[in-house]
Amino acid sequence: MWIELLAITGGFLLLAWSADRFVEGASAIALNLNISPLVIGLTIVSLGTSAPEIIVSGMAAWQGNSGLAVGNAIGSNIFNIALILGITALIMPLNVHSSIIRRELPMLLLVMAFAWMLLVDGMLGRMDGVLLLAGMAGMLGWLTWEGLKTQATPDPVVSEFAGEMPVGIGIGRAFFLLATGALILLVSSRLLVWGAVSVAQAFGISDLVIGLTIVALGTSLPELAASVTSALKHEHDIAIGNVIGSNIFNLLAVLGLPGLINPIRIDSMVLSRDYPVMLGLTLMLFAMAFGIKGPGRLNRIEGGLLLLAFVAYQTLLYFTERS
Repeated sequence: MWIELLAITGGFLLLAWSADRFVEGASAIALNLNISPLVIGLTIVSLGTSAPEIIVSGMAAWQGNSGLAVGNAIGSNIFNIALILGITALIMPLNVHSSIIRRELPMLLLVMAFAWMLLVDGMLGRMDGVLLLAGMAGMLGWLTWEGLKTQATPDPVVSEFAGEMPVGIGIGRAFFLLATGALILLVSSRLLVWGAVSVAQAFGISDLVIGLTIVALGTSLPELAASVTSALKHEHDIAIGNVIGSNIFNLLAVLGLPGLINPIRIDSMVLSRDYPVMLGLTLMLFAMAFGIKGPGRLNRIEGGLLLLAFVAYQTLLYFTERS
């Protein structure tokens, strides 16, 4: 069992490190091609922070553990809002200024509704996978258009993204970082999936629950680091935008890829327990980010409420799995 636990720990650490190298390399290549920092931040960085979830889910589906892949997608979204934004808001209350972030939130709700319509029949098939991945392509196109349209306006997220770009990296080193990050993402995801599945089998836990908990936590580490770091730098819109962008791509790419690779029947608990929790948390974030009586803001009280919601969900998982 120690070998499996070491595989999970090593897989987590390598995933976090390689995801950073992958995003850094891809961003540097785009900068060398004179793509604006805003477009890079909205597309490459947002997609890159979901790279661990995408690779792990694809690897899990390839090995016949699609339940883990589905759990990873839904669980990561729950972790992103309840745990990551909860912790971040407790450390540093977050103000929402960017009009782009305000437009991304309704898009997240639309994506959730779209994914629900595909999953409600209880199957995640190849056509569902194709439609979800097509939605990802459409979302990348929309974000690129938003970035091009907004980069000349005084939106605060423009300067925040500009300050985060990896400057001074030549095209050769950028390709090396991209290739190294991609290779280690593949190796570490295989290590993590093997360790997680082995532990699940040893304790009689379903692939779905392992995906919703241990794997979702590990693959969400890049979002946690990015959001906390951005908040401490007072880049509040990036801190929230990273989570929103990641959640969008988790539903489109992380769910779409296993459907395309290895179609499965969706566990009924996903639709009756996990998806409603994810929707409820997203609606909470929507209300906080838009503000009811004033500007959008996630204060420490709201951060605490998100963490309480996270604890409540983990408790719900524990008791429903024991019954």
